Amino acid sequence: MSTQDNAAHRKATDKSARTRAREFALQALYQHLVGRNPVDAIDAFTRDLSGFHKCDSLHFDALVRGCTAQGAELDALIAPRLDRPLAELSPIEHGVLWIGVYEFQHCPDVPWRVVLNECIELAKSFGGTDGHKFVNGVLHPLAEQLRPAEVAAAPRAGTRR
Repeated sequence: MSTQDNAAHRKATDKSARTRAREFALQALYQHLVGRNPVDAIDAFTRDLSGFHKCDSLHFDALVRGCTAQGAELDALIAPRLDRPLAELSPIEHGVLWIGVYEFQHCPDVPWRVVLNECIELAKSFGGTDGHKFVNGVLHPLAEQLRPAEVAAAPRAGTRR
C-alpha cells in the first residue's frame, strides 16, 4: 500500500462513532425525505448496512427519530435562512440541515463548531459540488440563533487571543 493509500485508509478507519452515526442518519433521512418510508422500516434497513456496528447507535436513533418527528419545527427554523423554497432543497442538503439544527437544539454536549464542521463534511461527502458552502451559510447563523452564548464565547477564526 502506498503512503497516500495508507493515509486514506487510516482516515476512513479513524472516523468517530458519532461521525458514522451522522452518516448513517443522513442515509436514513434521505430515505424518509425521498421515499416517505416509515421510520421503523428505514431504521431496520439501515441497521443491516455494512459498518453500522461501528456507529454510535444511540446518537443515530436520536438523530433519525428526532429529525423525522420534528421535521416541521426544524423546517420552520431553516426556511427563513434559505435562498430558495424549501421544496427545492436537495434531499441531502435538507437532511444535513435537519441534523445540524437538531444537534444545535438537542445535543448540548456537542460543541456548535463540531456540529457545523460535521455537517459541512457530510455535505462534501454526499452532496453536490458547492453544497457544503450552502450548508455552512445556513447553519452558521442558526448556531448564532440557537446557541448564542456558546457562539459569542468562541474565538473567531483567524484571530488570536
